[in-house]
Amino acid sequence: MNSPIETGESTRRPPMRRRVITVVVVVIVLFAVIAAFKIIQIRGFIAQAAKNGAPAQTVTTMIAQYSDWQPQITAVGSVRAVHGVNITTEIAGLVRSVNFRSGEDAKAGQTLVQLNADTDVGTLHSLQAAADLAATVYARDKMQFDAQAISQAQLDADSADLRNRRAQAAAQAATVAKKSLRAPFAGRLGITTVNPGQYLNTGDKVVSLQSLDPVYVDFRLPQQQLPQLKAGLTVRLSSDAFPKDSFTGKVNAIDPSIDTASRNFQAEATVANPGHLLMPGMFARITVASGDVQRHLTLPQTAITYNPYGSTVFLVVKDAAGKRTAQQTFVTTGATRGDQVAILTGIKDGDEVVTSGQLKLKNGTPLDISTAATPSNDVSPTPQEH
Repeated sequence: MNSPIETGESTRRPPMRRRVITVVVVVIVLFAVIAAFKIIQIRGFIAQAAKNGAPAQTVTTMIAQYSDWQPQITAVGSVRAVHGVNITTEIAGLVRSVNFRSGEDAKAGQTLVQLNADTDVGTLHSLQAAADLAATVYARDKMQFDAQAISQAQLDADSADLRNRRAQAAAQAATVAKKSLRAPFAGRLGITTVNPGQYLNTGDKVVSLQSLDPVYVDFRLPQQQLPQLKAGLTVRLSSDAFPKDSFTGKVNAIDPSIDTASRNFQAEATVANPGHLLMPGMFARITVASGDVQRHLTLPQTAITYNPYGSTVFLVVKDAAGKRTAQQTFVTTGATRGDQVAILTGIKDGDEVVTSGQLKLKNGTPLDISTAATPSNDVSPTPQEH
């Protein structure tokens, strides 16, 4: 016979077990419902993705077209005056007058500085008088010789004395002329610090003189480009000082020797400078038009993807429904100019080529064509600062 205590415990155990079982069943059912919902949701996503395909990628494009391509050689160089000198004194003397202002243009033969030449002029007059006297003596003795009043030896001595006197006068006249410093050619004068009353020694600099139209441009190129350069080729020059101006000229000389250290050769071009904008010593960028004009398909350099196994571009292709997708193709690139690169093989005229956004593409990727921020395709780009 069971005790009352044992009977009470047995009556309480079944309800507790039922509650635990009920909770477990409810939890299992809840997890099953959640799992079923997620499975249905994932299947819906998969079905939608299979229906819509990959998302479209936004890119920019352009149509490949033929354009005239002038082979060019680019280099950097410096401007040099065709005629440029520092005017110096040949003999010493005291400055009497300065007949120019710094920075003005001078004509050929113009007197720039006059040195004191009073003593030299006096000596010249004395020598000229002696020469005149010798000429008179020679003329009188010539008449006497014709009358056989003097000997041939006397006449020869008179002739030699006349020539000597005239030579001395000419030498003194040259000395007087050296006291006047003249411009040897037309050009622009530099800045001078010479003042009247200043004593100049032999070889002292007075002022610089530079001819500014035309000017020379010296530049160097590697020896590999020697066959492409010859005298008479057209040259286009630009300078950072005048970015909106362009100057043209022609190659007029090529140095016959090549630098053994750099294996470069020097060339010289003559460039017109009517506005006197280019100054000797100025840095310049040179473009030489070499060879005949060719026709190439051109693309912006941003359209090319360079890989170890070759260069590629993405073409825009349309299916029957008009949907645009990407197709990668190999190309052979040629020379470059500015933002452009010549395409030798791989595409044809009229192909639509992706110019930006290639990194997110693969074959078959749907495309969304944008016209915003189209890459530059300029032959002669100019850097802009913002």
